[in-house]
Amino acid sequence: QLQLVESGGGLVQPGGSLRLSCAASGFTLDYYTIGWFRQAPGKEREGVSCISSSSSSTDYADSVKGRFTISRDNAKNTVYLEMNSLKPEDTAVYYCAARNRQFGSTCPPGGMHYWGKGTLVTVSS
Repeated sequence: QLQLVESGGGLVQPGGSLRLSCAASGFTLDYYTIGWFRQAPGKEREGVSCISSSSSSTDYADSVKGRFTISRDNAKNTVYLEMNSLKPEDTAVYYCAARNRQFGSTCPPGGMHYWGKGTLVTVSS
């Protein structure tokens, strides 16, 4: 009933761009802090970016800072991750996750309440 669905993944060349979308159904995203996470082959899941419910606060992992941009359109119940200057190291399954804003505006990996199923991003020539 409460679902997050990622889309926009695929194969892209190094240096290319891709925009991921996270659409919510069954609940309204404007009450939630939203995070993007990724898991590369053989690695632990890591936080990529985080955005507060009002978009007043954003956070990025050092590895993507300056290349990725998180945004949200609460009217569309959707959060986006714009990825530019993609590198092979960005290859991973990307997940979006939600946390009720009453718990804060951060995105701790173990503190997210709802998770999507993920979308695969492959950066390769």
